[in-house]
Amino acid sequence: MSSESRSRIMAKVRGASRGQGAAAIESELAGMGVAPTAPLPHEDTCIAFMANVLRNHGTLDIAGNRSEAVKLIGQYIYQHFRSHRLVAGNDPHLAAMPWRDGGVLPRFGEVEPGEPVALSYAQWGVAETGATVFLTGKSNPSRNNLLPERHLVLLDVNNLLPDLESLWRQIEPNIEAGSRPRGIQCIAGPSSTADIEAQLVHGAHGPRGWHIILTGGATHEQLQAALAIVACDDTLGGS
Repeated sequence: MSSESRSRIMAKVRGASRGQGAAAIESELAGMGVAPTAPLPHEDTCIAFMANVLRNHGTLDIAGNRSEAVKLIGQYIYQHFRSHRLVAGNDPHLAAMPWRDGGVLPRFGEVEPGEPVALSYAQWGVAETGATVFLTGKSNPSRNNLLPERHLVLLDVNNLLPDLESLWRQIEPNIEAGSRPRGIQCIAGPSSTADIEAQLVHGAHGPRGWHIILTGGATHEQLQAALAIVACDDTLGGS
């Protein structure tokens, strides 16, 4: 598109906006108010988050400490790839993990084409959507979240938030202080599409597996409660 054509289009857009009037637009927006948050499937934020992760076709592990987290990561990689190698971002939380405890051999940096699994550190999780949130940059490369066949996520339950508004309240002060990440990614499930005959397929445009390792105090009882919520969903959906 030429710059002249772009200018003509933008002039029409601005003209249409002026025709409605700024006061009318502001009045209409004010009347809309704030969109209500989605109801959580459980009053416990951790259970609600786990339930929505499972609803989004993700999988979960609960780690009591960092050593156990490394062992769970090693088991997951070996189960899927018969290997102990993975790519991990340069985030200090990942560099400090006791990798030898699980026999895992990480390479720190950006995942390359053909490397099947990468591990990322999520700054937050959002119970409302089951999303993991990443502030991307050198320490958390965005391609590690998008390129591998399997995406592993390390998340501390103390960083779980109930809704997206709470997430923005965490991010906004950093931006106002001038600490801007390269990007903000909210990932709520493996890559999927239902374009062909409405059949859901995972891994069409990105990772086919999305696996979260929760640290910091989550319990297996909470995971069982989340599984019960999803099982109830399935029962109601099939009735």
